[in-house]
Amino acid sequence: ATSWKTHCLDVAELPLEQYAGKQLIIIAGVGGDLMIQFIEAIHQTHPNLNIDFLLCPVHHQFTLRQKLIDLDFSLKDESLIEEKQHFYEVILVSSATNENAPINPVGHKIWHSTSVEQSYVIEKYLNKKLNHYYRIQQGKNANVEHIIEAYRTITL
Repeated sequence: ATSWKTHCLDVAELPLEQYAGKQLIIIAGVGGDLMIQFIEAIHQTHPNLNIDFLLCPVHHQFTLRQKLIDLDFSLKDESLIEEKQHFYEVILVSSATNENAPINPVGHKIWHSTSVEQSYVIEKYLNKKLNHYYRIQQGKNANVEHIIEAYRTITL
């Protein structure tokens, strides 16, 4: 029988060493910037543990993915979901390095479809992401050209 526990406390204080076996930490419903803070706190507190993270950021996906790359995490799986006109990237990563499973700053598997419906969702999402960064580029003095170029390289 599988057992699991839920903790409501600061993520850096999770008592991960108390439990044997694989650890899965789920973080959803917050932005990628806040997720980065959570992941860094956990990773700094438990640098030697191999932890899986199931992540669903509401925004700042590119920044989050870039940080996961910087931390040398590896990709286990990823998926794109549309629900009520909102898009969600669901990303399963591991703190263990695996050269055969690199994380892409704009995602990889999320751009592959197995149905006409999923192709439509993917195309809408890519257009939404590009338009978002075009607006940022024009509205602020933000340097997002590298992000735009990364999304432009995606072939559907």
